[in-house]
Amino acid sequence: MKAVGARLPRYDGVAHVTGRTMYVDDVRVPGMLWTKALRSPHHHAAIARLDTAKAEALPGVHAVVTRRDVPKNVYGHLEALGIPADEPLLAEDDVRYKGQPIAAVAAVDQETARQAVELIEIEYEERPAFFDIRKALDPDWPEIHEWGPVYPHYGPYNHRRVRKGDVEHAFERADRIVEGVYRPQAIEHCPLEPQTALAIPEANGRLTIYTCTQAMYFSMGVVAAHLQWPLNKLKFVGGTVGGGFGGKVDTASETISALLALKAKRPVKWRWTREEEFLASSTRAPWHLEIADAVTSDGWILGRRMLTLHDSGAYARFSPYGVTKHAFHHTGAYTIPNVHFDGFVVFTNRVPTTAMRGFGVTSVSFAAEMHMNRVASVLGLDPLQIRLKNANRMGDTSANRVVLKDPSTVPVVLAAAERVGYDLPPEYRAMTSDRRSGELLPEHLVAQLGADGGSTNGGQS
Repeated sequence: MKAVGARLPRYDGVAHVTGRTMYVDDVRVPGMLWTKALRSPHHHAAIARLDTAKAEALPGVHAVVTRRDVPKNVYGHLEALGIPADEPLLAEDDVRYKGQPIAAVAAVDQETARQAVELIEIEYEERPAFFDIRKALDPDWPEIHEWGPVYPHYGPYNHRRVRKGDVEHAFERADRIVEGVYRPQAIEHCPLEPQTALAIPEANGRLTIYTCTQAMYFSMGVVAAHLQWPLNKLKFVGGTVGGGFGGKVDTASETISALLALKAKRPVKWRWTREEEFLASSTRAPWHLEIADAVTSDGWILGRRMLTLHDSGAYARFSPYGVTKHAFHHTGAYTIPNVHFDGFVVFTNRVPTTAMRGFGVTSVSFAAEMHMNRVASVLGLDPLQIRLKNANRMGDTSANRVVLKDPSTVPVVLAAAERVGYDLPPEYRAMTSDRRSGELLPEHLVAQLGADGGSTNGGQS
């Protein structure tokens, strides 16, 4: 407890400010080769022909890999969670986003590797590209994914569903229906350190990989699956990440570096250029969110209907998990007794999207808070008062019927109001997170209260 409230120096602070911190790109080993990748110049195209013979014959080139060199080319990052695989490590019969890797070269220096990539002969048959997630279910949707326009593996459904209470009755009782559409856009992580890996074949048959991953054992499992190796043949060395924010869980450079190192029997480093980072690294996903709230004239939210579309990009990757998190937070920090939520993962010809700071939750939190302001404006009520009125309290149940034990909405709103000198009436300043009673327990909220301090994960499908 001595550390609580104390100002403690960072263990790595001195190394950071003096420039002595070691990152993956600072590691140099004898005989190290450099990597460049052949990436798709098209958003969507069939691969009609691929010939690497001239690249392999170039002096200074030690290895070229394509999909044929990957023991398990199609592997899903979240297969262990029941999300099927759909994304190849190296493109197979088609490319589905601009920048998708098709082949990679290991050579004595970066210039030779670049020349080798230019010698790879490839022919494309360009196909229509799709980017507007709002049109995903239209009949003229161009076919880009074998599963169809949306991720179909949510049990019996092709979307994440949450149902609670009687939404139809809530909308019949409402004094007003307040609707809004919100579209948070893609955000590039833009770490100072680009994706980088160094793979070193060891004399004992193992492989050492220096990595910038944010998730050491997760990435080790991904590489092992692609190589079809047991985990004990891999040694991952990491620690210092030069900026990640969620984007460095994608295992973007480790596996291809490993394949090249094994084929060349030499250490291989792959450091992405800044251009590659902007072209082919994952972003936070764009979203399209539609909200309709059934409200009373005095500011109670009786029910919510919500539809969300998540731009997954060309492959599923982590998006089904992100939409699940998104679904369970769609009511924000507020208690809404009747909800009807549908969330779709939509495939487009963007680079596959990924985690970024609160994966799936930040977008829906933005929309929920913007919509609370809209509800207050439509009703002519104070935006903080309407938040405090509908705020989660002990014993309330979330959209997926988890009983809340220690919600923080009320104290956080009150602290923010005090910090900025926001004038609230005494009855609002006196509010707490305690279990509802009196005027804070109107008839429409009685049925949603949890019977005890336990919790359940029902309500989702």
